[in-house]
Amino acid sequence: MTVEYGLLALAVLALLAAAGIALWTHLRSRRMLDTLDRMLDDAIRGDFQESLYDESRLSALETRMAHYLSASAVSAKHLAEEKEKIKTLIGDISHQTKTPIANLLLYAQLLEEQDLPPESRDCAAALERQAEKLRFLIDALVKTSRLETGVLAMTPAVNPLRRVLESAAAQAAPKAEAKGVALTVESTDLTARFDPKWTAEALYNLVDNAVKYTPAGGSVTLRARSYELFCRIDVADTGPGIPEVEQARIFQRFYRSPSVSGEEGVGIGLYLSRQIAAGQGGYLKVTSRPGEGSTFSLFLPRELGMRN
Repeated sequence: MTVEYGLLALAVLALLAAAGIALWTHLRSRRMLDTLDRMLDDAIRGDFQESLYDESRLSALETRMAHYLSASAVSAKHLAEEKEKIKTLIGDISHQTKTPIANLLLYAQLLEEQDLPPESRDCAAALERQAEKLRFLIDALVKTSRLETGVLAMTPAVNPLRRVLESAAAQAAPKAEAKGVALTVESTDLTARFDPKWTAEALYNLVDNAVKYTPAGGSVTLRARSYELFCRIDVADTGPGIPEVEQARIFQRFYRSPSVSGEEGVGIGLYLSRQIAAGQGGYLKVTSRPGEGSTFSLFLPRELGMRN
């Protein structure tokens, strides 16, 4: 009996010890989770300071979390500083190049007005085209950099699509008329959620490209369609089309297809349009077959609950 009582007492002690260990582990885990929770709350608010937490009293996991959050806070600060430097650099580039390019264009136009030999007149015209190309390139790069770094934020709101379609067509109309390309805008009363200024920029790039690569006698058509979550703006042309192997590459910065190397351009317009679409929660795609023209489709989000 004495042995049995002894074994029973040992079993009770073991159970009590196990319960004590379990309770201590639970309390320790709960304290650690509470500490981690406070750390994350501080980090989310942007006021995490590693010095507020006594490392000697933290577990290994808590210590590693504290070091990580401290490093993240420093990285966020450095990122903000770098973004500010980029913002200043972009502004300087835009400001410092604007006047010289404007002067180049002015001098080229003045030269063209002079009584020059044919070869000199051709050189003056080429100078003006290259200066205009340089101005477009710098403007596009500045806009792209501002979008990528968040210096310029878009402000999407519910707007009618008709205005942005008509605006893009009006900008491209002189070039289309001079080239003999029919430019048509199909009427629409649809609305979507987008930033009017930036969306007009993206859409004009698509229309300008369509007019540029459509031969005389061809046509470019703008139309809008509605889906459950998006509105789609199509810019359809009767140009030469784009080979399938190139369709993913044309949205890359500075990419130009070998088949259009003879046309003026810098290969930045489609990239900028895609960045603008993505910045508003939309996207840009192309459907094309060689010899059958191309359709660039700009998808813009619809307002939730909206029905057109």
